[in-house]
Amino acid sequence: MQQRLEEVQRATASAVEAALADLPPGDLTDAMRYAATGGKRVRAFLVLESARLFGVEDLSAMPVAVAVELLHAYSLVHDDLPAMDDDDLRRGQPTCHIRWTEATAILAGDALQTQAFALLSNPVIGPAEARIALVARLAEASGARGMVWGQAQDIAAETAGAPLDLAAIEALQHAKTGALIRFSATAGAIMGGADPAPLEDYARNLGLAFQIADDILDVTASAEQTGKRTGKDEAAGKATFVSLLGLEEARARAAERVARAEAALERYGDRAGNLRALARFVIHRQT
Repeated sequence: MQQRLEEVQRATASAVEAALADLPPGDLTDAMRYAATGGKRVRAFLVLESARLFGVEDLSAMPVAVAVELLHAYSLVHDDLPAMDDDDLRRGQPTCHIRWTEATAILAGDALQTQAFALLSNPVIGPAEARIALVARLAEASGARGMVWGQAQDIAAETAGAPLDLAAIEALQHAKTGALIRFSATAGAIMGGADPAPLEDYARNLGLAFQIADDILDVTASAEQTGKRTGKDEAAGKATFVSLLGLEEARARAAERVARAEAALERYGDRAGNLRALARFVIHRQT
């Protein structure tokens, strides 16, 4: 899987650069490119590997992979703003509003979001019906029923000063982190005209495992390892999987979610080997 992940990272980096290449020069485009550079490219990997399950080639799936990576980049730019999570470090570099200004960061996020939907119109993806379905699903995953709703719930909990319980954290993270992961993992089924339900199950468990791993890294890893500030949640008294469950129980829950994710892939046999390996990777990563 590692070789394939590195291949996807290189190919996605080139495709992201191409997607932004013809934009007008200036701070806005520079900030967009800066925000979209680097990262693990887990979402792109999910798009391309889910597409392979249904005979969809990387060439056709790549615009979808880039779209979700640009949308994810926008979410990070906005999450890092002083009015949101107020972070000054992302992927080992100053956050977008620190490198430029808050106004430029907001506009760069806005432009990355709209560029993502423009990419989904590319005919190379497949029939118009599939592209329309992808647009609808990405809008659902990223908006007021998905990622943005999750972020709003996170902010509301901090403002209220009342830590969430475990069920509320799971609901929040199913939206904030999990919604884009579910979109990515099911995109291949949409392009291939197949039932996305088994991959929804896989992605739902993968998303929770991913977030639990993030919470673990926040208390066990350094900023140099993760490329972002650590220990902020604990310092703010924010409820996380680790604060509610303890470190060892959180690790056990993450492993349980990975096992469920792998079980959801049984119908695909050996063809889903990389997706199974990714599920294991997300809880053993150090960044």
